[in-house]
Amino acid sequence: MWWPSLLKYYSQTDGVSWLEEYKARHNAGLEAQRIVASFSKRFFSEHVPCDGFSDIETLGCPSHFFEDELMCILNMEGRKGLTWKYYAKKILYFLRQQNILKNLKEYLQRPTDRQSFLEGAVLIDQYCNPLSDICLKSVEAQVNDITDKVRKVLRTKNPRHPSLASKAGEVLIPEVELQRQVLDAMNCVLYEQLKYKGNELDYYNSLNSYIHQVLIRRTGIPISLSVLYLTIARQLGVKLEPVNFPSHFLLRWCQGKEGSADIFDYTYIDAFGKGKQLTVKECEYLIGHHVTEEFYGVVTSKEVLQRMVGNLLNLGKRESTDQSYQLLRDSLDLYLAMYPDNVQHLMLQARLYFHLGIWPEKVLDILQHIQALDPSQHGAVGYLVQHTLEHIERRKEEVGPEVKHRSDEKHKEVCFSIGLIMKHKRYGYNCVIYGWDPACMMGHEWIRNMNVHSLPHGPHQPFYNVLVEDGSCRYAAQVVQYEKMVLCKAVGLHQPAERTWNITLSLGRSLTLTLAVIFQSLPAFTTYQIPS
Repeated sequence: MWWPSLLKYYSQTDGVSWLEEYKARHNAGLEAQRIVASFSKRFFSEHVPCDGFSDIETLGCPSHFFEDELMCILNMEGRKGLTWKYYAKKILYFLRQQNILKNLKEYLQRPTDRQSFLEGAVLIDQYCNPLSDICLKSVEAQVNDITDKVRKVLRTKNPRHPSLASKAGEVLIPEVELQRQVLDAMNCVLYEQLKYKGNELDYYNSLNSYIHQVLIRRTGIPISLSVLYLTIARQLGVKLEPVNFPSHFLLRWCQGKEGSADIFDYTYIDAFGKGKQLTVKECEYLIGHHVTEEFYGVVTSKEVLQRMVGNLLNLGKRESTDQSYQLLRDSLDLYLAMYPDNVQHLMLQARLYFHLGIWPEKVLDILQHIQALDPSQHGAVGYLVQHTLEHIERRKEEVGPEVKHRSDEKHKEVCFSIGLIMKHKRYGYNCVIYGWDPACMMGHEWIRNMNVHSLPHGPHQPFYNVLVEDGSCRYAAQVVQYEKMVLCKAVGLHQPAERTWNITLSLGRSLTLTLAVIFQSLPAFTTYQIPS
């Protein structure tokens, strides 16, 4: 267990029974291990269904202890326990995203003046990166460090500047010249000292949209840099407002009467362009065409989040390497949390799940919701309903196992038979084969997570279902990198009294495989023929 990571759940002033806390953590660990093991058995050959997480939604232990055990599983040394890691990651992903969605909905219900732009950006970041250690306090601390650097620069220019007072940020600075001094000091620190810049070379990298990555890499896109810029300005008593300008997010700084509706009473700031201050005409030069006055208006925090999520949606649609479309799925979840009745995005979500062949029951629920919202969609809805029902029926018909014969010519690459007792060449665990596939039958996500493509022949080789001596079920490749075989051959003999074999086989000129297996619980095996 990682107690330092749990300290944030305790107050130094509260009395804590550490013995009871230890017991609670121990029991939560056992519960987490039980659930992870059950996932391996229940969902080994299919995507975890919507109701697969029902046990987790009704946890009988503190969720932070449960998550801590999942993190312990994920942090196991090297490539041990890959199957457990795979399902621990899925469960942790689900748990954290559910909590973040709750926090996002609570955030959106607050009055507008209590919706921090920075907090909204952190929530989006957390949802898309649930396994990363991202918290609002940490991000705020980094922003505060930048603000302190700005104050130091400001002190050299104007030692009596009101932004240097202890309560700076609580009261806005009314004088335009004093505000200008703040913005000049911000530009000096952000773009000259810290070297922040717009990421022109890798503009469509999703990392540019995540605020914690913007702070680490000191680069981003207009909207993420604008959120950072206006947050720092507000802490120093300067009010900047977000402008949903087409193709290039901007900030505006009032030069006239506060709240003026005249777009010419504002100077527009390009945080992507090193804080450059623009006129209305220069804003149009920036994007290359004229726009109407409505695009210079201020937008709410919810609309800022909508644009941030919209950027991620577009990136998810263009992502060609991720066959699981995780970014697209996450950004759709976020968008629909803000706008649950948006027919266009509901339809996109239904089509995506249908394309991936997952959660057909949820697809039907989404389609029913779309039909209720917009009956004119009956054509597209009807098509998807029909094919989803056919998919469900096909799945029901697949009740019997597929009959495969190793004697078939197409299965000639399969070296080992069902019932053979094996020892894993790399990880050393003992097991018995209870099934095989001529090639890997798992989905793209599993193949990517297990790094199958790093193996010689990747997924295009026989894979074996094996029962391990610890009771777990695993899926093992026939060939492993840098070694001739993943699985060591085992010879089944007429069962000796102690059920123990210590046999050395020689394969080819140099490969010697040694097997010493004790399976007290396995039934007796008769002689098995080893393929040459």
